[in-house]
Amino acid sequence: MKHGKKYAEAAKLVDRATLYDTADAIALVKKTATAKFDETVEVHIRTGCDGRHAEQQVRGAVVLPNGTGKAVKVLVFAKGDKVAEAEAAGADHVGGEELIPRIQNDGWLDFDVVVATPDMMGVVGRLGKVLGPKGLMPNPKAGTVTMDVTKAVNDIKAGKIEYRLDKANIIHVPVGKVSFEEAKLQENFDALMEAIVKAKPSALKGQYLRSITLATTMGPGVKINTAKY
Repeated sequence: MKHGKKYAEAAKLVDRATLYDTADAIALVKKTATAKFDETVEVHIRTGCDGRHAEQQVRGAVVLPNGTGKAVKVLVFAKGDKVAEAEAAGADHVGGEELIPRIQNDGWLDFDVVVATPDMMGVVGRLGKVLGPKGLMPNPKAGTVTMDVTKAVNDIKAGKIEYRLDKANIIHVPVGKVSFEEAKLQENFDALMEAIVKAKPSALKGQYLRSITLATTMGPGVKINTAKY
């Protein structure tokens, strides 16, 4: 992959052989962000898990204390009095059966997170082929299949993010924007790491966290020392 001049200059500031402590890594990724937009600060965690085994899956959600810096659009599948509850909580879209053809046939995907009440999962299940590959399928572990739609919507709007292993057993999550103060990025990072450490599968033998890399959308990766975790 060929990078431009700006990236090359930024990359010179990072010592690839060094494992930085979190505070230094955060300062460095802010310094190496060169894009004209407010880049997202991302964490990439390589684990020793084997996600092909159900007992080694890592999946859950955490509310970042300072949010992600991104306005998140929430779609809620609900019926009865839960429709009004979802609307009152600030959901961007609320509906049921009638949304299926819009999503399946018209390719409507104007939302970032999908929440569903348990009694709507039969309907939502029919969208598995569309929502599944995009990581949008509601899941009880992530708190997105629930009767408490008010809490679900409030948490998501406040900065709740979902984490899960990808096919290479790596977790990719945002922890804020470059414009955030370093202390706020640190608080978000700490909240995320606390949740991920707690989510360690008991069946896992060997090292859990193999590497932690912090990077901005367009910037070089900065490796963090995993020893304290």
